[in-house]
Amino acid sequence: MGLSARNEAVRAICTAKHKLNHVDFKTTHIKNLFAVNVFSEEVMQARLPKPIFKLLQKTIRKGMPLDGTIADAVATAMKDWAMDHGATHYTHIFQPMTGVTAEKHDSFLAPTIGGGAAIFEFSGKELVKGEPDASSFPSGGLRATFEARGYTAWDPTSPAYIIENPNGSTLVIPTAFLSWTGEALDKKTPLLRSMEALSTQALRILKLFGNTAAGHVFTTVGPEQEYFLIDKQFYFLRPDLVATGRTLFGAMPPKGQELEDQYFGSIPERVLACMADAEFELFKLGVPVKTRHNEVAPSQYELAPIFENSNLATDHQNLTMEILRRTADKYGLVCLLHEKPFAGINGSGKHNNWSMSTDTGENLLNPGDNPHDNAQFMVFCVAVVRAVAKYSEILRLSIASANNDHRLGANEAPPAIISVFLGDQLQDIFDQLEKGPPKTSKQGGMFVTGVSVLPPIPKEAGDRNRTSPFAFTGNKFEFRAVGSSANIGGPNTVLNTIIAESLDYVATKLEADVKGGKDLNKAIQELLPSIVKESKKVLFNGNGYSEEWHKEAEKRGLPNLKSTTDVLPVVTRKDTVELFTKYKVYTEGELKSRFNILSENYVKQVTIEAKTALMMAKTIILPAALKYQKEVGDSVASAKAAGAATPAGVETLSAVVSGINTLAHGITELEKAESHKGDGGGDGDAYAHAKHIKEHVIPAMLAVRKASDTLESIVSDDLWPLPTYREMLFMK
Repeated sequence: MGLSARNEAVRAICTAKHKLNHVDFKTTHIKNLFAVNVFSEEVMQARLPKPIFKLLQKTIRKGMPLDGTIADAVATAMKDWAMDHGATHYTHIFQPMTGVTAEKHDSFLAPTIGGGAAIFEFSGKELVKGEPDASSFPSGGLRATFEARGYTAWDPTSPAYIIENPNGSTLVIPTAFLSWTGEALDKKTPLLRSMEALSTQALRILKLFGNTAAGHVFTTVGPEQEYFLIDKQFYFLRPDLVATGRTLFGAMPPKGQELEDQYFGSIPERVLACMADAEFELFKLGVPVKTRHNEVAPSQYELAPIFENSNLATDHQNLTMEILRRTADKYGLVCLLHEKPFAGINGSGKHNNWSMSTDTGENLLNPGDNPHDNAQFMVFCVAVVRAVAKYSEILRLSIASANNDHRLGANEAPPAIISVFLGDQLQDIFDQLEKGPPKTSKQGGMFVTGVSVLPPIPKEAGDRNRTSPFAFTGNKFEFRAVGSSANIGGPNTVLNTIIAESLDYVATKLEADVKGGKDLNKAIQELLPSIVKESKKVLFNGNGYSEEWHKEAEKRGLPNLKSTTDVLPVVTRKDTVELFTKYKVYTEGELKSRFNILSENYVKQVTIEAKTALMMAKTIILPAALKYQKEVGDSVASAKAAGAATPAGVETLSAVVSGINTLAHGITELEKAESHKGDGGGDGDAYAHAKHIKEHVIPAMLAVRKASDTLESIVSDDLWPLPTYREMLFMK
């Protein structure tokens, strides 16, 4: 990369007339567009024989076991529908432990015996099971490298869909991914297991309340997605963004987000066109996107969908990230999903709005108008709080990654301390409940605006808290600590499991009391106060960023696991193993594999960052600084030769020389730290290596960055080789 490349990119962006792709909503009304590329219930009903349709719906709607005899009929209907939409291939899409989706495409075309002709076929066997090579996916020791066999298994509860491409379309079938020996190698299988576990325990409580109509309880999720958009020309001039997804160097610009003028501001034309195009594609795929807006940081945005079944929401969330990436490229942009692509300004999260609903449509976390009188709601709500209080370390584990370590506790992200925000109304009820049956619920009332032309505005009974990791927001809990690049299957698997255990605890106590002749309400009134007393340590409605809260949390005994290496040992701890094996969500072997995979991922990710930082510092930043040093040195020497006693540039030269020396020293220290594997940590001991990286490599990287960012503020702008924050964040 030449030193002038950045300047050429800036000129190109300033002068180019970006050709926008205009999505024509006029010819296809939006209401007719939704799910047009989905093998939906409506399509199934039209194309499947009635008995087969009913059997399949029992699995999808009621969670009943799939009747294997219907696979051929479903496969034929699915193939015909897909080919009517231009599909030539099909794929089983799955979610391996890489954190991204994987797929292998097969053609519907099959040559006839003897050759010379071909037919289109897709059997029930091909629908139900695929066999991708599993040897090159992370298994954490579950499988040896030479043990290659893995299976994909059709998930009928997440509908198949069509992905359109310029040269044909592909039928995409959501699947689980398992090894030949039966262990889960993916994110979907444990999620489905956890949903079953929670449903089983929730139905026990509903039965106590006389609800016999509900046959299944689904967890629901509405995951908000934050992301950055920057110009593609800048992106390809930043080796750190290309290799790691974040900037390893970059001085803060004169203006960042301090004026708070980006949040909910006017969306730039090119960005808005990109958003509309992405939504167009997501609508066709049945993804119920609802909200779009500017986020707090410059060039940061958010997209939010409506609630769905957790499994479908997870599949749709992965699809959303892929569509955002693809669509951005069409507009000369790059979508950055990293949790902290730019230091010093807001990172990106994925607020995981979680709730529970019955198959009859009842939201079990809906408090109603008077929550204190809603015994069923209080039982489920208290059970959730108990789960978070008891298993906060496991919940913290579920969002751990090297990426998210940069975000937690910084600029809008919640701290690593897991706490629950209930709001004024619910907190008051919990305070009453600790002493006995609650008598009242705070009400919201109306706003008095003082402006006669404005209508009366209803006021909620409680405020919101942007610093809380786990906040009640009306009829759901918002888990705000999930990272923007994460697969939400992991956090929701943990949420479902810990809450299943809590519901099990509550159901067992209440069932025993009722069986012993006690009135249900009396049993509830005796049980819930004791749970509140045990769990109230996790309740906090204040400022999660404040130093006072951190001190108070320590007094309460709440863990503050700030980094991934701090929390990783929780994976294989005895209580974790007992929890997940009891509810058949993970086997002990699967948990050990996750520990190994998470440790290895941390090591590999930060090692790539360290190597990239070294390469950039040595071959891009240092040469530019040396060139500027020579220019200034020559200028100072010329001025002295002309007789100037104190020539201009002396102080600049001194600062550049000092900066270069600091950078060179930092490079040497980073090379030493990166080459060392940690105490006892050869390549086979990933966790020891991970600890070494956290304690030595990351500080060395930060030192190199500090030296580079100091030089960026000194070196002549026309010589600085990397696009700056000022350019990347404010040029659209």
